[in-house]
Amino acid sequence: MTTPLRIAVLVGSTRDGRFAPVVSGWLARRLADRANLTVDVVDLAEHELPTVLPAFGQPPRPGTTEALAEVSPRLAAADAFVIVTPEYNHSYPASLKNAIDWHDTEWHGKPVGFVSYGGVSGGLRAVEHLRHVLAELNAMTIRETVSFAGAWERFDAEGNADAGGEKSLTAFLDQLTWWGLALREARAARPFGTVAA
Repeated sequence: MTTPLRIAVLVGSTRDGRFAPVVSGWLARRLADRANLTVDVVDLAEHELPTVLPAFGQPPRPGTTEALAEVSPRLAAADAFVIVTPEYNHSYPASLKNAIDWHDTEWHGKPVGFVSYGGVSGGLRAVEHLRHVLAELNAMTIRETVSFAGAWERFDAEGNADAGGEKSLTAFLDQLTWWGLALREARAARPFGTVAA
């Protein structure tokens, strides 16, 4: 039997009154419905990551290692990622960029998918910006996305998404699972960044 894929759900918004818990809660429940997946929700609002990165070649400020220890091992253990993001000023939240920038090898050779939400654009402009950033970190972003335009009207009182969201999620998770398995097998056969002798 294949070991379930470990999916880290990174919740990018830290704003007071945010809608993110509704979206990420629905996503986590749907991930848990699949026997071939396990989920770890990493909510950035629950972790105060430092905002000052060290100079190149210098150690980080005191307390940095301890703060990162709450997040970094969880990202490293993941086989794949789902980033849940709103759109702020036509892009993604600063808290999310900060979390991405504190990590490097954790992203290498792993697939990343996006669940976005917001107004008319459904957060898709944030997603397009994130694709460029994650390419620089040697991650593989999947084509399928789940996007909620007018998100506040797309979920019921129990936090369940509408039929369109459910349909999009099925294709999204199928693609994420395919890439997750393929890249996990590739990393096991040959560590990322190495070439055959």
